[in-house]
Amino acid sequence: MTSPIARAKHRSFIDLRPVGYVIGLLVACLGVTMLIPLAVDIAEGRGHWPVFLESAVLTFAIGGLTALACQNGTEEALSLQQTFLLTTGVWAMLPVFGALPFMLGETQSSFTDAFFEAMSGMTTTGSTVLSGLDTLPRGLLLWRGMLQWLGGVGIIVVAMVFLPELRVGGMQIFRSEAFDTMGKILPRAASIASQISVVYVALTVACALTYLFLGMDAFDATVHALTTISTGGFSTRDASFGAFSGPMEYAATVFMVLAALPFVRYVQLLNGNRIALFQDSQVRVFMLTVLAFVGVSFVALLHIFPHHWETSLREALFNITSIMSGTGYASADYMGWGPFLITIFFFVGLIGGCAGSTACSIKIFRYQILFAAIRSQIKRIHHPHGRFSPKFDGRPISQDVMGSVMSFFVFFTVSIGVLAVALALTGLDFVTSLSGAATAIANIGPGLGEIIGPSGNFEPLNTTAKWMLSFGMLCGRLELMAVYAILTVQFWRA
Repeated sequence: MTSPIARAKHRSFIDLRPVGYVIGLLVACLGVTMLIPLAVDIAEGRGHWPVFLESAVLTFAIGGLTALACQNGTEEALSLQQTFLLTTGVWAMLPVFGALPFMLGETQSSFTDAFFEAMSGMTTTGSTVLSGLDTLPRGLLLWRGMLQWLGGVGIIVVAMVFLPELRVGGMQIFRSEAFDTMGKILPRAASIASQISVVYVALTVACALTYLFLGMDAFDATVHALTTISTGGFSTRDASFGAFSGPMEYAATVFMVLAALPFVRYVQLLNGNRIALFQDSQVRVFMLTVLAFVGVSFVALLHIFPHHWETSLREALFNITSIMSGTGYASADYMGWGPFLITIFFFVGLIGGCAGSTACSIKIFRYQILFAAIRSQIKRIHHPHGRFSPKFDGRPISQDVMGSVMSFFVFFTVSIGVLAVALALTGLDFVTSLSGAATAIANIGPGLGEIIGPSGNFEPLNTTAKWMLSFGMLCGRLELMAVYAILTVQFWRA
């Protein structure tokens, strides 16, 4: 019989070098991207550009040195533990360096506020602690948009490559739908990223040109295109999209919907499969769900604004799409629209878009699997001797996927509840605590109430609450389990 000491000798620590190498490279790349807002600040002539120069040099140096130090540990494929650490580590570390321009710049934010803003950007949540956006340096406003844009394309790659491999929240059901790229997980990630990026950039350019054509200036059109396609919701104005009401709301709605659809289907369209997008049941259910809630909201708004049917339709269409996709733009203070619509907006935010998109929250496919399981169970009750198997997109759903999806629903609900209670213990009121927890876990953006509602922001919250919400945003963006798993003792046992 082997003694505990002998067994301990056979255990090995997790090799962190491959994880450090990839994170170091990505941090260095983040430093290079800071040169873009630096150039914008030089062109604006407000003397804000040294902030981005300092941030870029520091970020590139630390990232580059980390990658060099870990370069000798990248020869083998990533293990399951390393993949979990890499997925969480990237989203935890990039906001640390993304926060530098907010700390060093004109806002002079504390590290807590700067990290909150950067985490909200990278996770495409859209919650903000900044006010006076209309007067901030353009480089800083562009940086907020770039953080969301980079986070948006990054989460698509994570959803297509890492989460199916990690079997997180039922995402393994999409393993067979990934691109036909064999080999190690990192080369596959690079291959998928290159194909996805073509579509992502094309949609961003099309969105920017549309905004430009409809009357936005070039800078506003660029930043809002970055935050629309990433379904992030950061704006250059304190009034958010309320500063651009009218036809631009319809345009934004179209692009928010496009960004909430599976990007792998766009790639298949480019590769010649013309019906790939329309065959996806996620797409059909998502569109029908949006239309159903828009219809209900439209009727409710007509009672509030009689004889203004176009305004009611536009506001219903824009705000439902914005919240359901997780973009978080606000065109009006919907807190004044009554408890019925406020309740609808709260629950719509817990639906989300399609898997493999930039949208967040629970995602449509999980509801499809949930209802398929319910239908199957009802059939078993009516026909006890029958054999009924729940299906998704015409394929039987395995017990592994079913268990993962049900676990996700439980963890999602419990996470919101625990975070809401924790926020309340810091002194926040019930509405702020509950909606703040929901908006963080679901990565929506604005919450409800006078403080964090569409007409406010998160700056008045205490430091402890901001750190809790930052952690909530990280967990929600990575589908909860990817973060929770590394917090267990079992994970660290080799």
